[in-house]
Amino acid sequence: MKEVNNITTLDQILDDKYGKQGEPAREAWEQEFEAFKLGVLLEEARTKLGMTQEELAIKCGTNKSYISRIENNNSDIRLSTLMKIIQKGLGGHLKLSLEV
Repeated sequence: MKEVNNITTLDQILDDKYGKQGEPAREAWEQEFEAFKLGVLLEEARTKLGMTQEELAIKCGTNKSYISRIENNNSDIRLSTLMKIIQKGLGGHLKLSLEV
């Protein structure tokens, strides 16, 4: 039986649309995607803990609209603020990785 391999990978799609890794358009897409993932991770953690955006905002000293903007990828966030949200608001710990 002949094997058919017509699956397109995400990397292939991104290469076609934004160029190879390292090219400016691709790097911009990658950064935007990382920011989107951060918002999703925060929202998932918050809902897993049964907290509203307002409850989280109160615990970490910000406001509901700022939490909403972060979760919806409509706001840049400072590292110190992110750590405050994770540690004080969610009771978690931030782990970073760096790729060069």
